[in-house]
Amino acid sequence: ETKTSSERLVEKGGLWSVSRATGGKVPSSEKTVNDATSFSPLVPLLCPCPYPLQVILILTKLYDFNLGSVTESSLWRSTDYGTTYEKLNDKVGLKTVLSYLYVNPTNKRKIMLLSDPEMESSILISSDEGATYQKYRLTFYIQSLLFHPKQEDWVLAYSLDQKLYSSMDFGRRWQLVHERITPNRFYWSVSGLDKEADLVHMEVRTADGCECYLGQTIWCHPCRSLDIFLVTDRFLFKPIVTTGGRASYYVSYRREAFAQIKLPKYSLPKDMHIISTDENQVFAAVQEWNQNDTYNLYISDTRGIYFTLAMENIKSSRGLMGNIIIELYEVAGIKGIFLANKKVDDQVKTYITYNKGRDWRLLQAPDVDLRGSPVHCLLPFCSLHLHLQLSENPYSSGRISSKDTAPGLVVATGNIGSELSYTDIGVFISSDGGNTWRQVSDSGIWEISKVKHLGHSWSKYGFTLLPLFVDGALVEAGVETHIMTVFGHFSLRSEWQLVKVDYKSIFSRRCTKEDFETWHLLNQGEPCVMGERKIFKKRKPGAQCALGRDYSGSVVSEPCVCADWDFECDYGYERHGESQCVPAFWYNPASPSKDCSLGQSYLNSTGYRRIVSNNCTDGLRDKYSAKTQLCPGKAPRGLHVVTTDGRLVAEQGHNATFIILMEEGDLQRTNIQLDFGDGIAVSYANFSPIEDGIKHVYKSAGIFQVTAYAENNLGSDTAVLFLHVVCPVEHVHLRVPFVAIRNKDVNISAVVWPSQMGTLTYFWWFGNSTKPLITLDSSISFTFLAEGTNTITVQVAAGNALIQDTKEIAVHEYFQSQLLSFSPNLDYHNPDIPEWRQDIGNVIKRALVKVTSVPEDQILVAVFPGLPTSAELFILPPKNLTERRKGHEGDLEQIVETLFNALNQNLVQFELKPGVQVIVYVTQLTLAPLVDSSSGHSSSAMLMLLSVVFVGLAVFLIYKFKRKIPWINIYAQVQHDKEQEMIGSVSQSENAPKITLSDFTEPEELLEKELDTRVIGGIATIANSESTKEIPNCTSV
Repeated sequence: ETKTSSERLVEKGGLWSVSRATGGKVPSSEKTVNDATSFSPLVPLLCPCPYPLQVILILTKLYDFNLGSVTESSLWRSTDYGTTYEKLNDKVGLKTVLSYLYVNPTNKRKIMLLSDPEMESSILISSDEGATYQKYRLTFYIQSLLFHPKQEDWVLAYSLDQKLYSSMDFGRRWQLVHERITPNRFYWSVSGLDKEADLVHMEVRTADGCECYLGQTIWCHPCRSLDIFLVTDRFLFKPIVTTGGRASYYVSYRREAFAQIKLPKYSLPKDMHIISTDENQVFAAVQEWNQNDTYNLYISDTRGIYFTLAMENIKSSRGLMGNIIIELYEVAGIKGIFLANKKVDDQVKTYITYNKGRDWRLLQAPDVDLRGSPVHCLLPFCSLHLHLQLSENPYSSGRISSKDTAPGLVVATGNIGSELSYTDIGVFISSDGGNTWRQVSDSGIWEISKVKHLGHSWSKYGFTLLPLFVDGALVEAGVETHIMTVFGHFSLRSEWQLVKVDYKSIFSRRCTKEDFETWHLLNQGEPCVMGERKIFKKRKPGAQCALGRDYSGSVVSEPCVCADWDFECDYGYERHGESQCVPAFWYNPASPSKDCSLGQSYLNSTGYRRIVSNNCTDGLRDKYSAKTQLCPGKAPRGLHVVTTDGRLVAEQGHNATFIILMEEGDLQRTNIQLDFGDGIAVSYANFSPIEDGIKHVYKSAGIFQVTAYAENNLGSDTAVLFLHVVCPVEHVHLRVPFVAIRNKDVNISAVVWPSQMGTLTYFWWFGNSTKPLITLDSSISFTFLAEGTNTITVQVAAGNALIQDTKEIAVHEYFQSQLLSFSPNLDYHNPDIPEWRQDIGNVIKRALVKVTSVPEDQILVAVFPGLPTSAELFILPPKNLTERRKGHEGDLEQIVETLFNALNQNLVQFELKPGVQVIVYVTQLTLAPLVDSSSGHSSSAMLMLLSVVFVGLAVFLIYKFKRKIPWINIYAQVQHDKEQEMIGSVSQSENAPKITLSDFTEPEELLEKELDTRVIGGIATIANSESTKEIPNCTSV
């Protein structure tokens, strides 16, 4: 049945925006119309309710462009599913101007209307499908409503002044819940997970601008928090920004305590979006430090904590409202199937996976085109590419569509070629879950057509005399629905048209068993998909019958024997080849959890984990499953004491909360003592009582040394925090050498960013000293009297702010060193942060030890900040040095020669990640002759004589003392969007690295310094170099 309803609904054209009958605020969509008296926007809400009356409600509004506001509204109601409509303005009040219409999602007989807040603040309630209404005045102005998912009378209302109200009688009475609620950050409780049904999760801003999560618990965090808070069925998510500017993301599984999300160590996210939390697993799109218009897809374990990489460089774009759109699409009806548009060498290609991102492949193009001609498209050079953007209008399908009620059926626009294009677009359809595709249109425009045989044949029908520009369509969910309501307009100035399409006449009978046939879901010919053999049913070609209420597309699902493709790499592991998972260079698989107590057992990962929701059995399941092992006893290691907000300043008379962290050890069998530094200390038998922190109030101001001490029967560890009990600086970087000479002055300096106006106070701690050296200068000289590793800590106070940096320096009687360089591919993977440099240095050290068998304690590798990536290799004397210094010169030189031979032969290599092999080289230095600009034979002779003397002296020095010519300066540009680190040299030169004759000492001086290789002024090359980028001044303190 076809009917236009525009003349009964509106006088002139306007605009439409639609909201589904599942309830919720009507989204708006506007179009400018020159006629100021026309309806713009026209806002209908169609509510087909599952009752005999078949009700549709439509709300229209008249916008006056001269006044700039809505002046009239009309409410329309149909009880015959759109054949006729009745105007209900007299039942809601002739002068009442309505703004929004809501349908209760749990009881669609209940309707709620909101008045325009510019006119009045009232609510209209109906309990009989919109036939009659009761009006209630409100003392606040509603911006949005949120209905309870189970209790039909429970409603939350968010007001224009950021207050949250609740009603337990469907809007008749309201009470204030809380003030200063973050917009769109409030959620009803989830049945089965939250303790009380009336619990509300919300994010509240405190008076000072900080944020707190209020719900089952109270969880506050620093004011640097990101404005993203999400509650799903099983998960709560919340990110915070640390002092260094990096984001840390936290998750609560089934309302347990928040735990930090573990991404691969060097993913370093700039942005993160939760894509899905279905099937007890989290899909997250992460934009990493080196990405701009792409995101990486990560998938979690069942608790949402440990994430592994599923796909790199997924294309992203901006929506109409500025929101981020990740071009990833989950195919409805069959679990595990995803489509993604990946950026590959500046081209965008469409990939498909059948096992939740473990394996991806390009889409095979159709065999023939619309005219039946063969399509010559050979993988991987040519394939089918699809547009994966969903519509922001819930009543248009977007560029791709699939339904749970039609498993395997996917319809999308796209193109055939080497990459995704937005020209020469066609419409493609797959009826077997994306294995094969057919082209059904070459226009790229969705048409209202009658589809037969799952898209094998199409027929066009005309519903209006003139072509109708369709703005949306509404079909009630369910396989028994035979009516579709289409709304649109003939032209920009025409009236709005409402078209009712009834498909009942096409289907003369109900389907029986004989009308169906089966089909098998395959993944490149493999019948086992997500650990199951799945057989579906569909209507046979030519079967003109209607599906019944009991229709189900799935017929048989039986488990398969577990194979390699049923397992993905576990956290900390990376895929090599098709199936092998090996530890990443930064991950230590032998380290058990800190919760593992001596005498207990734990599950040690084999590097594999079964894909979540995969139902395979037996086979390789035992081989790849985690193995039970006894917890090894471990002494405490990596003890840290920090404050909850990460700051080193506390206010006198206020609570200061300390958190004690331990990288390794037994949490349950380790005693903890915390000395607050003011004469008060507390002790605990294990970590259990201090998980939420240790609170202490300082009664006097000053600097207090807070000491944490952890001990068990295998060892102990200590951590110190210097707390200032009482401004603002953001970063300080300590410039110290990697290695220094005993009994010689070491110049140490601190660089503060941004630079401050006024005086800064510097507090210096050396080694185990409990009293600092206090200076107003950013540099200091210090002499280390004993060999070994020494810790240097500097704190900078400015106003109310206090920041610190800590470095370690190795002190020895003598050493030798050499600059190292790397193959260029390492620069692309260098995020330029201290942790990465430390890990790479350890990798190089292990490679050197493996190739040369040099004792590990005699090698130190320090990677410099900046690009290109470079490092310095230090060859140190033995730790048990008891003989004279001169007696070990030959031994050290032999080690140097062994290392240099291995480096010069390119024997020192390491694998950064699968397919990325890095070679370590010795940096080669050359000397340039002095040049005299004057002419004449005498000048040339003098130049020749100087050159001979220069070269002879250089050869004598190298032969006599076997010394390597040093780099004098190393510079690295600081990138402020990463963790910054200033580096500099002793000479403080502003120019590029160079060597002059003045750098060479007299022979008498060389005798005094014969083994001080690459040491100038008593120190080696500085760990951090000075930035060539200007440091901005702080404009406010």
